[in-house]
Amino acid sequence: MAEVINMPRLSDTMEEGTVASWLKKVGDTVEEGDILAEIETDKATMEFESFYEGVLLHIGVAEGETTKVDELLAIIGEKGEDISAFLEGTKQLESIENEVVSEEAVEEVKTDVAEIPDGVVMVTMPRLSDTMEEGTVASWLKKVGDTVEEGDILAEIETDKATMEFESFQSGTLLHIGLEEGESAKVDSLLAVIGPKGAEVSQLVTNFKVDGITDSQVETVAETIDIPEIQTVPEVKQTDIQNMPKVNSSGRLFVSPLAKKLAEEKNISLSQVQGSGENGRIIKRDIESFTPVASTSASVAKFIPVGQEDFDEITNSNMRKAIAKNLVKSKFTAPHYYLNVEFDMDNAIAFRSQYNTLPETKISFNDMIVKACALALKQHPQVNSQWFDDKMRMNNHVHIGVAVAVPDGLVVPVVRFANEQSLPQINIAVKDYAVRARNKKLALDEMEGSTFTISNLGMFGIESFTSIINQPNSAILSVGAIVQKPVVKDGQVIAGNTMKLSMACDHRTVDGATGAQFLQTLKGYIENPVTMLI
Repeated sequence: MAEVINMPRLSDTMEEGTVASWLKKVGDTVEEGDILAEIETDKATMEFESFYEGVLLHIGVAEGETTKVDELLAIIGEKGEDISAFLEGTKQLESIENEVVSEEAVEEVKTDVAEIPDGVVMVTMPRLSDTMEEGTVASWLKKVGDTVEEGDILAEIETDKATMEFESFQSGTLLHIGLEEGESAKVDSLLAVIGPKGAEVSQLVTNFKVDGITDSQVETVAETIDIPEIQTVPEVKQTDIQNMPKVNSSGRLFVSPLAKKLAEEKNISLSQVQGSGENGRIIKRDIESFTPVASTSASVAKFIPVGQEDFDEITNSNMRKAIAKNLVKSKFTAPHYYLNVEFDMDNAIAFRSQYNTLPETKISFNDMIVKACALALKQHPQVNSQWFDDKMRMNNHVHIGVAVAVPDGLVVPVVRFANEQSLPQINIAVKDYAVRARNKKLALDEMEGSTFTISNLGMFGIESFTSIINQPNSAILSVGAIVQKPVVKDGQVIAGNTMKLSMACDHRTVDGATGAQFLQTLKGYIENPVTMLI
């Protein structure tokens, strides 16, 4: 009896395999344990042995060809055995499956098209960034039954990079909302339905949800569990309860974009503001009339009995998931190596002090580093390069990405043509980006197109560290803190100020000598900052 051998799953992540070479040919005798072929997986090229004895009657995948796991690889049986039924059966099965899928797909499309009434539009989750895979509805600015005009802002949607306003491209009445505030769904999932007033869309919504799988329906069971309080808590006055801001079921505050911006400018915590708008929504007048109340008691820490395990689970935001995906890709695909240097900062400190005496002028050490890197990159374009699968790009312009820490992770706004900007211009740009990054108000084009990246943890007291390259860039500079310590100058030990820097380089584009030469040029600018003004 002939035995059908399918493409094996030789690794936990393997989805398809390529036959690197066959060690047996059709007609050869095969013993149990003999190596049939060498198969290239996503991780390695591995030998594949036979678990059957007989004659190799058929090879389904030629050398160099690729097929998916569980697809026909070979057939082993008795010499002269008729295997036409196996081959025809496989082809018929594939044909039938493709035909069924095709017919079903066409029928679904026809049905969907036929059932959608005139003027009704199914609004799906838009792809608001190049890396966006799912979005979260931060807030709805329209409710079911409201009239919507083309250009009206329907909702604020949180992507992996920012919270963005999503405007309607249709006019009509908002007939259905597919996602509540705080809920997430993948791109192209049902977001809303707009159409003529009174149109029946319940069947459309049901069919859409069946066809397009979303995870917005998944609810947290823990929210329904009543856990008794063990700890003693301070007495809460009725007035305090009334003054608490209202939140939706996901724990999000109802707040207008303008109110959020004003609160940020005035350094007001939205959790302390009572909303007077619809459904307790915090609006502009609430921020303008807010009077902070001094706390009368310290917060009570969560009580955990001795010997009891305890933890809190926090759902990963879209931004956090995107950052994780990109960092893993960069770390394990780009061959990183690191160059470490230490600069004398005495002249830089003196230069900054003198520069900031000018009227209405304020620069930071980070601004000086951005400017110095931009000038050095013009002299070393290899470090200002980018790696792609099929090419290497040598950039003649300099766009510096400056890493900014935000609650959900890290964003990298871009200072464009940094070599052409003055130190005060760089200072204004970086400050503006930092504020808007923390408010998730950066536009997509303000976070794209960097040719080199700077990460500065020196302001947090970190003396030295290494960073992961922000692909497709070829390098990233990690900037440490300025430290006062004994240094040797002219044979004398004196008190000096130094700063450690580490540059991670992609060895595919930047050789060690190239990176070292760049750092030498950078050293000249940092240790003699007046040269940046020439």
